[in-house]
Amino acid sequence: MKCPKCKKELSEKIKIGDVKIDRCPKCGGLWFEKDELRLAKDKQAPEARWVDVEIKDKSINWFQFDFWKDKIKFKVKKGMKYCPIDEIPLYQVNYGDTPIKIDVCGICFGIWLDKGEFKKIIDYIKNKAEYETLYNYAKNLALETKEIFVGPES
Repeated sequence: MKCPKCKKELSEKIKIGDVKIDRCPKCGGLWFEKDELRLAKDKQAPEARWVDVEIKDKSINWFQFDFWKDKIKFKVKKGMKYCPIDEIPLYQVNYGDTPIKIDVCGICFGIWLDKGEFKKIIDYIKNKAEYETLYNYAKNLALETKEIFVGPES
């Protein structure tokens, strides 16, 4: 397999938990085959397992949003990089207003991340999980406090 970015052979393997990922020895980019990004994310950020990056039946979900249905929000466009498996152009996906860009194959659903992008994804997911956890805690605390003073809802 050739690197989508620099065309060198993807000859290195790294392990994230028990997930083996292909890495380019020249540019440091990572190739995740179908579902490997979600599995690697779960190993790096187990507290954020509920935040899914999953690929399932031609729909790629990122925090339960569909890239293909909401192309404007996710800024989906054909990129200049090619899938190392299918040798077709990868779709470049920029998630909303975040700086995170990933390259996705529309056939095999593999994902290419340039060097450093995996860390950005993990940091974003951890921040998202922390925010959601705190938000839900505060919301539940407010409801419980209300019930103490006015009783449960009927």
